[in-house]
Amino acid sequence: MLAWTIYASFLGALAARLSPSKSLARWVALLAALIGLGIGLATLRHWQPGELLTVAHVAWVPQLGLSYYLAADGISLTLVLLTGIAATAGILFSWNIERRTQEFFALYLVLIGGVYGVFLSFDLFLLFVFYEIAIIPKYFLIAIWGSVPHDATGENAGSQREYAAMKLALYSFAGSALVLAGMVAAWVASGGHSMSFDALTGAHFSTHLQMAMFPLVFVGFGVLAGLWPFHTWAPTGHAAAPTAASMLLAGVVMKLGAYGCLRVAMMLFPAGMDPWGFHVLGFGSWRDVFAMLALIGIVYGASVALVQRDFKFVIGYSSVSHMGFVLLGLMTLTQIGLDGAVLQMFSHGVIAGLLFAVVGRMVYDRTHTRDLNALGPMRLAHAIPFAAVTFILAGMASIGLPGFSGFVAEFQILIGTWQAFTWMIVVAGVGILVGIAFTWRALTKAFFGDPTPGAAEHVLPPITLPEKLGALLLLAATLVVGLYPRILTDLILPSLNSPLFEGLRRGAWR
Repeated sequence: MLAWTIYASFLGALAARLSPSKSLARWVALLAALIGLGIGLATLRHWQPGELLTVAHVAWVPQLGLSYYLAADGISLTLVLLTGIAATAGILFSWNIERRTQEFFALYLVLIGGVYGVFLSFDLFLLFVFYEIAIIPKYFLIAIWGSVPHDATGENAGSQREYAAMKLALYSFAGSALVLAGMVAAWVASGGHSMSFDALTGAHFSTHLQMAMFPLVFVGFGVLAGLWPFHTWAPTGHAAAPTAASMLLAGVVMKLGAYGCLRVAMMLFPAGMDPWGFHVLGFGSWRDVFAMLALIGIVYGASVALVQRDFKFVIGYSSVSHMGFVLLGLMTLTQIGLDGAVLQMFSHGVIAGLLFAVVGRMVYDRTHTRDLNALGPMRLAHAIPFAAVTFILAGMASIGLPGFSGFVAEFQILIGTWQAFTWMIVVAGVGILVGIAFTWRALTKAFFGDPTPGAAEHVLPPITLPEKLGALLLLAATLVVGLYPRILTDLILPSLNSPLFEGLRRGAWR
């Protein structure tokens, strides 16, 4: 059934584009998203820990050893669930789209189908194909339906949207070029018989090849994961994207990059993280280098978010910081750190999606400004109290308050960091403190500012039912995982102990 997450998304895209009315396009898109979410939940209910479920496996281009190979382990299923939740919530928060509605939902569902395809692909070439499919709709969603600051009008507004869309596309394709080079090298070195992950993990690539290909592929995927200093597309892309696209960019598209880092770079080229045998500027391995870049991303993203005036840029830079925790968890090469990294992918996807929904749909679409100084006098906590309460809960989840999924994920990453890079936990802790500061600052300035003396009370449209349903879905996801993390950790840990990750376990994995 999992293959129908892909097929339902693509068929839904076609049906939405051909729908005779805007209303029908919305309902078609919502139905397609709910099918994907329902299939993910149904699979979770019947899942056996450690199971690798083959979904489809047929020859595609046998002369090159390529196959249409879809399969899922616990890591894949975790991210399939995230995609279903984010897709459904994004459509609910896009219920107000009136401009070229059929085209919007068609592109949206193509993007969702590509994301499902990446998470379910167990053939490297097939993964790359779906990865590229997911990139293309992002450009059009931002360039056509993107939002811009209130002071940008006319041609200036259009140019800002096109700039953000093109920047995202160029960064994505540049990263894809690095991944393609690594993919070709793996195919040649393995004998060109198969590109399936089980075959490639058993190919026993030479240490020299792995040392060369690991950083290439890791950076290639890391670009989309917001790896510092290749992160600059993220804040501009998030800020310019329409609400649903912002939710997807932060919620699942950035996870494509992190997933590729784990599933391709680390799983196929584990020896690439071995010590070099010498030190350069204090670094003795690629593992040290990328752990440091992740650490810089944590502190840098949080620090820049702290001084932003644009509400969306605050959340955009916070995503860079939180994705830094994902990459740091991967580089710990500890079981608890890797488990925390995958859990943080899910957690950040849900929480960031909720934050962008509040900022983009509930606030910006009603006030037509993202300037925190302008939002303060509007007393949004009184004008739209549901938005204020939702942002408070999402903010608490974002800073890692116990009871939410963010706490469990970051706590595991910090334990793994303590085991692998003891001193780095201090710097990561500073990043968490700065994260609390920028969240509190944004909350107070946007929702609890002082009213302008003598100004009339701002009356804003009430929060709609689709918005409330979308917010409740995302809040429920972070609370359920926060209160009962075993629902996902029982999926993730057995998969990390599978034969596919044997190369990592032979190395520095503890």
